[in-house]
Amino acid sequence: MKLFRIITGVLLSAFIIAVLPVGCNAGGKTTSGTVTYANPLPVAFGDPFILSASDGKYYMYGTGGVEKGFGAYSSDNLVDWQFEGQVYSGEQPGSWTAGNYWAPEVYEIDGRYYMFFSADWKENPTHELENFRIGVAVADRPTGPFTEISDAPLFDPGYPVIDANILQYDGKTYLYYSRCCYKHPVESEVAGWARDENLFDEIEESWVYGVEISNDFTSVTGEPVLLLQPPSTMQDPQTEWESRSVTSGEVNRRWTEGSFAFEYDGKIYMMYSANFFGGENYAVGYAIADNPLGPFVKAANNPVLEKNTASGGDVTGTGHNMVFRSKEGGKLYCVYHGRTRKTGDERVVFLDAMKIDKNGVLTVEGPSTTEKEL
Repeated sequence: MKLFRIITGVLLSAFIIAVLPVGCNAGGKTTSGTVTYANPLPVAFGDPFILSASDGKYYMYGTGGVEKGFGAYSSDNLVDWQFEGQVYSGEQPGSWTAGNYWAPEVYEIDGRYYMFFSADWKENPTHELENFRIGVAVADRPTGPFTEISDAPLFDPGYPVIDANILQYDGKTYLYYSRCCYKHPVESEVAGWARDENLFDEIEESWVYGVEISNDFTSVTGEPVLLLQPPSTMQDPQTEWESRSVTSGEVNRRWTEGSFAFEYDGKIYMMYSANFFGGENYAVGYAIADNPLGPFVKAANNPVLEKNTASGGDVTGTGHNMVFRSKEGGKLYCVYHGRTRKTGDERVVFLDAMKIDKNGVLTVEGPSTTEKEL
């Protein structure tokens, strides 16, 4: 079975994951009955994730909106979204967490709901400023309450990790995650350039890894494999867009995070975000592999999603996306967060159509803010 498999117009979802045509309660219907909407959606989440559940409703999860945990929204008609309140709390008895709850993803499996998430680990004897790990919680309903399946994180790689994403392929389960930039200085031509320009003494990087885990989500069964990292040379065609937070003088970090993997037409696609998640240069690219653990090759048309201010728009900070097909029509969509002049620093949810052509080239029709049909 595949956890998330998109095959030229057909979605096979053994775990009923992220198969939702999304609208917003600012939208409506045309005289023909077509649902319309306009970005941003009325949901103030970072790192949005959408689940199509077997109860006939649709659920959106993300970072923010509640204290010390995660909230959720539900929709019956894909236009009107209702806040369901807090669905997971890190203050439950025996929790391994200590704060900073990020990037939930929820999967329906045999009538139960499993949430993968990132949080600070309370075991922190050296008082690290970033002590993130990945955990799993389970519930009988998509609105929770979600209870952690263990009093410890899923695993400890020895460095802080965030942004869990799951793919099941040929009977095996793979976890993708991002190693944080924290205490991870990396030498590269970009780092040398930053020193020469008197911008930064060193550049820290985050990298995306993949690792096989048990099918019951309780343990790691393989060794982590490095899959994606920022380019090391100034001549690399990916260097310019993946280094904008550094070259603009914003911060001494280069991120590769927010991965989302899916199978399409026999290939594994991995979308990922680069640059500072709190800045205007946050953007999305993708890479393709023949196997879940790579090697992945970055696409020549990256980035596929970035700020549109240079073309007269007002959207910035586009990133941490997911992908799904609509139930009606099988249209491919990209869901992500971004910012506008009106929303300021608050991250809000965007939805734009996405295509993969006959040559395997992926494009996103966004960021958009005009009214359009789903």
